[in-house]
Amino acid sequence: MITVLSGGIGAARLIRALSGVIDPTQITAVVNVGDDLVLHGLTICPDLDTITYTLAGLNNDELGWGLRDETWRVMDELDELGGAAWFRLGDRDLATHLYRSQRLSEGATKTEVTAELATRLSVNVRLLPVTNDPMATEFVTDRGRLTFQEYFVRYHHDVVVTSIEVVGASTARLSDEARRALHDASRIVIAPSNPLISIDPILQVPGVREILHERRENVVAVSPLVQGTALKGPADRLLRELGHEASSLGVVDFYEGLVGTWIIDEADAALAEKIRGRGVHVEVTTTIMAEPDNAERLAKAVLA
Repeated sequence: MITVLSGGIGAARLIRALSGVIDPTQITAVVNVGDDLVLHGLTICPDLDTITYTLAGLNNDELGWGLRDETWRVMDELDELGGAAWFRLGDRDLATHLYRSQRLSEGATKTEVTAELATRLSVNVRLLPVTNDPMATEFVTDRGRLTFQEYFVRYHHDVVVTSIEVVGASTARLSDEARRALHDASRIVIAPSNPLISIDPILQVPGVREILHERRENVVAVSPLVQGTALKGPADRLLRELGHEASSLGVVDFYEGLVGTWIIDEADAALAEKIRGRGVHVEVTTTIMAEPDNAERLAKAVLA
């Protein structure tokens, strides 16, 4: 079994590529819930939903989130009424959040609801929130303290960040299912997701970092940066703002002690020897998954 520490779209694409190379029932994703939120009385899980929709072939590739062929009548009506419509939820997407919120109110765990949604959408990869407990990634910025979605959506991550706090992470309980997935996996993969706001919230849940440290030789990570630039999102800028080097080498240092093998893009081949100098193995291949052939190459490198 392969277990993938996952954020949103980058992880979704890697898991989709892995599913084309091995039996998807042999893949488990342990997913970040630091960007989850309650809005309009509904529990919304952006990373879990992005992965679910992508693996089901339903993701809106143009937007990078939500469902394709979406309509927006509810949000348009809410905006007309003067409600909070800056966080856009499509009409079809709302059904997911309504279902999840209903089931949680009935006593189901987030893990159970995630499995139910995956089954209904014929997703064979096992998806696990890292914890069933609430936790929230928040940003201290030049505009004050912002929630994840305020930073990412309302302000389009165009504000300077001075620190990040994952509220509730230190007291969150690693779910039994996620713990077993990390212990039992033949290989743990860190997806090319934002290190600071997608993967670090997972690592901050007590027990996760310790497991990766113990199993370091079985941990493979894919760099989310190519020539110092994130393919999507603010990972490169956040790294610089918080005092880290915005390069594949900087990401290696951020995960110090947790990873045995690094996969970097061919454009960063010149960094391979410096990275090996950190005491890790390095594989050089494409990490850009826009083309199916390249996605397959990366998946095979992860599994090699």
